[in-house]
Amino acid sequence: MTLGRQMLRFAVGGVFGLVVDIAVLQLALWLGTGFYAGRAVSFLAAASATWAFNRRYTFRVASGRPLLHEWAHYVTLMLAGGAVNYAVSALCYAYLELVRAWPALAVAAGSLAGMVINFASSKWLVFRPSHPT
Repeated sequence: MTLGRQMLRFAVGGVFGLVVDIAVLQLALWLGTGFYAGRAVSFLAAASATWAFNRRYTFRVASGRPLLHEWAHYVTLMLAGGAVNYAVSALCYAYLELVRAWPALAVAAGSLAGMVINFASSKWLVFRPSHPT
């Protein structure tokens, strides 16, 4: 599969993850967690959803690791992009009144900011064959 196709599928997976992220954040806010704790929970849910999507549709490469190990490796590496994601969403929430009224905008801005880092670490560190062919 070409790099362009992988990036497109990764973006589709990112949109899927964004929907999960927003839904879990809204649920967390409804349950009273507050924005910042809710973002931590929603990030983990979104990272898990995108791992499953990217494993099946974007990269289609068996890493050779047990599933739980692969998931943990993926989520750990997504923390770099997640840190960028969280920082951007927190800054938007802290400084933009519109975003405080619509927290989903903070999630979207953060997701876009972390996408490049997440794609690179997914492609070259997680979803690669365990033995080069």
